[in-house]
Amino acid sequence: MTQGRPKIAIVDPNTLAAIGLKNILLHVMPIATVDVYGSFAELLTGKLDEYYHYFVAINIVLENRQFFSERRAKTIVLTLSLDGGSQLAEFHSLCINVSEETLVKNLLIMEQHAHRGGKNLPQLPRALQSKILTDREIEVMSLIVQGLINKEIADKLNIGLSTVITHRKNIMDKLGVKSVSALTIYAVMHGYVDINKI
Repeated sequence: MTQGRPKIAIVDPNTLAAIGLKNILLHVMPIATVDVYGSFAELLTGKLDEYYHYFVAINIVLENRQFFSERRAKTIVLTLSLDGGSQLAEFHSLCINVSEETLVKNLLIMEQHAHRGGKNLPQLPRALQSKILTDREIEVMSLIVQGLINKEIADKLNIGLSTVITHRKNIMDKLGVKSVSALTIYAVMHGYVDINKI
């Protein structure tokens, strides 16, 4: 595998589903490069073993089982059912027939399990490795993503409400995010909050 941005392949004949998943993956792993293929034949035209993960429609995995079995640890099978009986036992599965919030949470759980602290991924660029937020901003961010409102954060940290609002604005500005969901993704990806506390 080449060093640099981790590469992810999505192999799914459903173009809309593939594009939607690509956008979600880029939010969950903004350092990744995501390539979309409509078929297994298209995938074969790429550099196959550069990919850290393959997100593949279940029918494509079934038709090309030997290829994906050899890459089992890298393959995530895209299913339409949460029913364990309809999933392939030897592969990790991801149900894409759920709300965006649930899908993002499931992806973050997978990422935390497999790549906690960046394990198995290339190093981030130096600019992204440096600490961006102060300790207090990290505390405030952690409480925001756990669902506390500004007044509750102020009470919990023994600081003024206007101080919380200032911290909140500074956090969003420094990270370049505009929503709590984007902030949540950042917090989980950097290990500041456990996905199970959200």
